[in-house]
Amino acid sequence: MARKKKNGTKPQQAEQPTVTAEETTSQEAVSDVQEVQETTADTVEGTVLPSEMETLRQELAAQKDQFLRMAAEYDNYRKRTEKEKLSTYDNAVAAAVEAFLPVVDNFALALDAGQNMPEEFRKGLEMIAKKFDGAFEKLHVKSFGERGEAFDPAFHNAISRADDPEIGEDHIVTVFQKGYQIGDKIIRHAMVQIAN
Repeated sequence: MARKKKNGTKPQQAEQPTVTAEETTSQEAVSDVQEVQETTADTVEGTVLPSEMETLRQELAAQKDQFLRMAAEYDNYRKRTEKEKLSTYDNAVAAAVEAFLPVVDNFALALDAGQNMPEEFRKGLEMIAKKFDGAFEKLHVKSFGERGEAFDPAFHNAISRADDPEIGEDHIVTVFQKGYQIGDKIIRHAMVQIAN
């Protein structure tokens, strides 16, 4: 049995401090910080630092290389896409112009053959031909293939040869059909006769 004190009260037990959850968490955080500080001090003072630095340098170099490759790939993609957009426009214009070229050729033939036609009729044909030329200019379509030009197989189709003392060898003597291009794209090659 427990003894009673002389004054008749129960004996007091030694009070133990109560620890709350917040204090426990705080104490754990302090011990974690101390542990990190000790590890950092060991790293700075010990031999771990150079190997970790080398690893970090290698990782940084790998990341930088990957970034540069990605930037180069994006730049190539952007240039390729821009070039494709321009070529799509050029292809569309070339297809439309190619459909009108027989009409333009017929106007040119009518003008050449119409020496005996009435003046008003001839002026009307010339105005229509100028409208076609203006439309081609707005679309950046250029014609080529003139008498005296040097023959270039990339632009001209030679269908025959002829002797002409006024024209040098491998130069155009006669143009049967003009050639047209938009930018670097050939819409139609010029059909020509070249000098021997």
